[in-house]
Amino acid sequence: MTKYLTLREKISYGFGDLASVLYWQTFMLYFTYFYTDVFLIPAGVAATMFLISRVWDGVNDPMMGIIADRTKTRWGKFRPYLLWLCVPFAIVGVLTFTVPNFGITGKIVWAYATFIAIMMLYTAINIPYTALLGVISPDSDERTSVSSVKFLFAFAAGIIVSATLLPMVKAFGQGNDARGWQMSFVVYGIAAIIFFLIAFKGTRERVQPPKSQTASVKKDLRELVTNKPWLILLATTITFILFVAIKSSVTVHYFKYIIGERSITLPFFKDKTWDFEALTSAFNTIGQMSSFLGVLLVSWFAKIVGKKKAFIIIFVIAIISTASYYFLKAEQIGLIFFFQITGSMTGGPLSVLIWAMYADSADYAEWKNGRRATGLVFSASTMSQKFGWAFGAFVALGLMSQVGFVPNQVQSASSLKGLLLLFSLIPAAFGVLSMAIILLYPLNNQRMAVIGAELKERRLQNGEEIATA
Repeated sequence: MTKYLTLREKISYGFGDLASVLYWQTFMLYFTYFYTDVFLIPAGVAATMFLISRVWDGVNDPMMGIIADRTKTRWGKFRPYLLWLCVPFAIVGVLTFTVPNFGITGKIVWAYATFIAIMMLYTAINIPYTALLGVISPDSDERTSVSSVKFLFAFAAGIIVSATLLPMVKAFGQGNDARGWQMSFVVYGIAAIIFFLIAFKGTRERVQPPKSQTASVKKDLRELVTNKPWLILLATTITFILFVAIKSSVTVHYFKYIIGERSITLPFFKDKTWDFEALTSAFNTIGQMSSFLGVLLVSWFAKIVGKKKAFIIIFVIAIISTASYYFLKAEQIGLIFFFQITGSMTGGPLSVLIWAMYADSADYAEWKNGRRATGLVFSASTMSQKFGWAFGAFVALGLMSQVGFVPNQVQSASSLKGLLLLFSLIPAAFGVLSMAIILLYPLNNQRMAVIGAELKERRLQNGEEIATA
């Protein structure tokens, strides 16, 4: 058995997240802005739509994990979905960012239908893609390395979205923002199809369930909900995504209504007057570049101190950086960007560690119960992502509605205060909660080494070879 994967395969796997995050980064940063200021539906209606969609996702995410675990093709269990669903996903993406010429009721129906459809397709392609991490190698450290590459590509996609989406909307739209959003997702859709196909072609599945394992949804679900490391990761991911999503949901609003137009100098940019679109793009781009740098270092750091300890150390810095925005004035643009760098460099790599720990929890389940349901285990990653993001958007939009937010108008003092809290102290509080939960996580590097060795011995005894190509 070859322990180490080739760099070519790791890069091929990373292309799947390059495709996914073109959409996920848009969901995180721009969906609330798109629905309130471009699609023009009330903030309260958008908040309810996000919440209802996530309740449905609570059902179909584990369902997709169960389906993927039972898929049998010549390409494996998880890889085929990248091939089958990349084109439908791209088409529905264009429809989601199309603003129909309907009345308000028709627009709300269109928004509900396309929003739920895009999230269901995201589930159907992303759960198998993420579960592939759990079977691409039997080695825990190697999976952490693959996870790092995955998130390098994820943050590269984040840089692309942050740097290009709003300028592309402006260029395509020529004053018609709705047209600009639609055409931008024609471009992103074509790119996503290509990237998913690269991931499909360039990867292999090497870890299979034990030969003696019989199919049983009831057993899989029972063992999942009694898997303590998985439950802790589920709660950690939901609260962590809340930490990220609440702030991200109001980033454009923060720059549009609190910071405004500024004549400033930023590193790597010429002196000029910056409108809120340019400031938002620069802020998000610098954040994604900082996250990219953090991801380059996190695998090395986690090997030294362990995944859990690394998670806690860097999370503290990210929380402090986020809370700091509450105390900054609009004129302190240099400090605003400084804390974006420190917060992103430490906050970005947290996802690398969480996803690697999900793979460890799948190993733990096989070690403890003699059964492996990798797709179902990883369905938690997507489910908790979407739960966290949806509740984050719900909290943001709900509070904006309560404090009197009115799109494209000068905001009241209470509305501005609400936006500032949503950008700083409220997400920081969820970060503290997430960090408290991860303290309960029981799988450290030493224990995973023991579990990995015992699983390898079992597979050898049972004559279960692990493919190397």
